[in-house]
Amino acid sequence: MTDGNSVPAIDDIDRRIIKATEAGLALSPRPYHALADNLGLEADDVMDRMRRMLNSGVIRRIACVPNHYRLGYSANGMSVWDVPDNVISLAGAKIGALDFVSHSYHRPRHLPDWPFNLFAMVHGHDRGEIEEKVQTIAEILGDWDGGHRVLYSTRILKKTGFRLVA
Repeated sequence: MTDGNSVPAIDDIDRRIIKATEAGLALSPRPYHALADNLGLEADDVMDRMRRMLNSGVIRRIACVPNHYRLGYSANGMSVWDVPDNVISLAGAKIGALDFVSHSYHRPRHLPDWPFNLFAMVHGHDRGEIEEKVQTIAEILGDWDGGHRVLYSTRILKKTGFRLVA
């Protein structure tokens, strides 16, 4: 159901769930149950509602966002790759499955200045470790690697999740 502007409708309970999760879910073996307890709801209802909001686009994704610095990974590099367009999905899946890549995604090229279309965030304890991991990615990509760079993080930006405005 939508409000006529192709925006999925949410009710007061959905709003309560969204507000309660703005800062993240509880670090708990059963975070949806903890959320339900805090809101006086049934866990199955919370999970059904979150699934519905995810499927309708109200929520774009539910994901874990680790603080790599607190885990001892003080070097972060966004590796950018020039990969043939006809293999971008396969290349992205291979690279995204690596345990040292937190996320990878396809982005448009901006020729002639920016030929890169595959981005992969690599984490390590120092830049030397990042370089080794990027070399591993280059070896996996093989002939698909039409060139790459590493853009190193210089500061931590505050990461926030979904915020309910209205």
